[in-house]
Amino acid sequence: MENYIKIGKLVAAFGVNGSLVLKHEFRKKTSLKGQTVLFTENKKNSFFPWFIETANAKNENETIVILEGIDSREKALPLLQKAVWLPENDFKKFASKKAALSLLGYGIFEESKELGKILEIVEQPHQLLCRIEINGKEVFIPLHQETIQKINHTKKEIQVILPDGLLSIYLD
Repeated sequence: MENYIKIGKLVAAFGVNGSLVLKHEFRKKTSLKGQTVLFTENKKNSFFPWFIETANAKNENETIVILEGIDSREKALPLLQKAVWLPENDFKKFASKKAALSLLGYGIFEESKELGKILEIVEQPHQLLCRIEINGKEVFIPLHQETIQKINHTKKEIQVILPDGLLSIYLD
């Protein structure tokens, strides 16, 4: 199955013609040039395609999109607050290297031991949390200046120094 990455959500209707504001995590202006489809998740791991008629960059975090079949404000309203997903390869075309989501799939290492691969990024006001799995259990690792020792983009590895006892909270 193809991997999908949550890139943001539809946050507002724009005007009366069905335009929607897509708030995204690309960390750069984008008009989604060449992208023909966006996905919303109807049920867990069940994605519904929405074909893009037009897309125009509004600013670094928002793009105005018109989706096929959505031609009025009334038709746009049910899509508000829906998360938007792209296939992983499409995501990589648009994301800035500075975008936190670009760290998905990176390995988290403490000393020389790999703890796991980043499965999800959770952005909070003062730090990022990455979700990994260790022995089948969900673990959240904070990523900020005190915990990140080194990032190797070539090897897709992040070397961290974790606070004492952090892993025992999840694994005991």
